Amino acid sequence: MAGAQRVYKQKIKATTTLEKVFRAMELIAASRIAKARDTAMGADPYTKALTEAIAAVAAHSHVDSQPLLRKRTDTNRVAVLVVTSDRGMAGAYSTNVLREADNLIEELREAGKDPVLYVSGRRGESYYRFRGVKIEKTWTGDSDKPDPAVAEDIGNELMRAFLAPADEGGVAEVILVFTRFETMVRQVVQTRHMLPIEIVHDTMELDTHFVGEVVSGEETAGIAPLYDFEPSADEVFAQLLPLYMHQRIYAILLMAAASELASRQQAMHAATDNAKNLIEEYTRKANNARQAEITTEITEIVSGADALSN
Repeated sequence: MAGAQRVYKQKIKATTTLEKVFRAMELIAASRIAKARDTAMGADPYTKALTEAIAAVAAHSHVDSQPLLRKRTDTNRVAVLVVTSDRGMAGAYSTNVLREADNLIEELREAGKDPVLYVSGRRGESYYRFRGVKIEKTWTGDSDKPDPAVAEDIGNELMRAFLAPADEGGVAEVILVFTRFETMVRQVVQTRHMLPIEIVHDTMELDTHFVGEVVSGEETAGIAPLYDFEPSADEVFAQLLPLYMHQRIYAILLMAAASELASRQQAMHAATDNAKNLIEEYTRKANNARQAEITTEITEIVSGADALSN
């Protein structure tokens, strides 16, 4: 019995240490989630202004001349960017993204297409490398605090793949799999087509969760304003499209970062509660073992006294 009591005391000590770690991680995530959420939402005004500028230029330029808008039929390769976390302890955050990405890759293969994998985050990188899946390029180190430079590098790499000739590894589409932040308790895995960019009635077809309402010429004013472009409208359009691509990827990374922190806070809160429950259970079992030990000792004393009296 003494051995059982000692084992439970060791378990209580170890679980108490884990509870403190979980609680600290929960508080850290909680302190960072507000800033991450505000940063993600704060990207909307710039993206909306950029969208309005693109919509205005699209009305005065030849959209068919822009390579980022043209659909490709010379290759069946599809670039898939999977956005995961760099660290664990975030519940099913990365698992849900990887499951959605696996389903997407399977659907693409069934449709006769060849997926080309790009990964953001160490969890996704280790997942695919363990399974022997080829990764074209990875970005790691700042999943919970995205860097605009990294977003620009991702955008440049995906645009390079989309604009490359078919015999040099060019892709016909670019698809992103990430987690969209909705509330502190709800984060939803999303799949978004990034390239080719679609223009519908001289306006960008955009994700309203990032840039507010879709901007169109009819909605912004009754009569479209006249513009004088210097240089030409086509050259301005060609400069704005990469900016839009970079900004949208950055907005997606910010949304994923907010989702990761929210998932980590929830996971650490649940882990803290579980640790408390384990401590209570081990304490009860330790008390039972101590009581059993005391009862055994009393029984032995009484039995010895009876033996001596006889």
